Amino acid sequence: MKNFFFGVFLTAVVVAGGLIYRNVLEHPSQPIVCPMDALVCPDGTSVSRVGSSCTFPVCPPPNVSFSNIGISFAVPAGFVIASLPDSASVAAYQMPIPTASSTADITIRRFAIQASSTALATIKQTAIGGASGAPVGATSFSSKTLGSYRFTVVAIERFEGVIDTAYYLARSTDVLRFDAIDRGADWTNPNLNVSTLPAAAALEKLLATLQGQG
Repeated sequence: MKNFFFGVFLTAVVVAGGLIYRNVLEHPSQPIVCPMDALVCPDGTSVSRVGSSCTFPVCPPPNVSFSNIGISFAVPAGFVIASLPDSASVAAYQMPIPTASSTADITIRRFAIQASSTALATIKQTAIGGASGAPVGATSFSSKTLGSYRFTVVAIERFEGVIDTAYYLARSTDVLRFDAIDRGADWTNPNLNVSTLPAAAALEKLLATLQGQG
């Protein structure tokens, strides 16, 4: 009886093995071929799909992505991560300027648009002068297109060597504010071109690479 069951078991193993072998011969594993498209990163480089899921890898530095607010961009050369200055901030970067014993700072903030408000009202409410603590005047507002987006540009502060210029991006449910803060600048010079200052020039380069929800 034992020999009978052993014979049945051995036969089953042989049959199963034969079926598996035949299946391998008739249906060999096919290599995964991903689509040939590429993801263009904010800095202009590109990455191709990888892995069995054919997903795009994360764009390498200097590219950064903030999934919580749906944007990505390339961090300007020379800038490193800095501490967040307040609760509205989502990112901050700083570059020391040894020759001027000062720093160039970039800060990104997010302000939600309340149900009874508008993007413009939110911008006006948050455009507060650093020295005065009061809303800045209408003459401090202008606009500028950088990359794929148009920004409301506001001269926030120009006092005691500090020049703070904010670039606002209005979206459907919130407003993003990008500040360029140049410390140690010649703030009393009436002919000073603010956009050429280190932080301001770097921020405009950053905003030209901005991708995400507009």
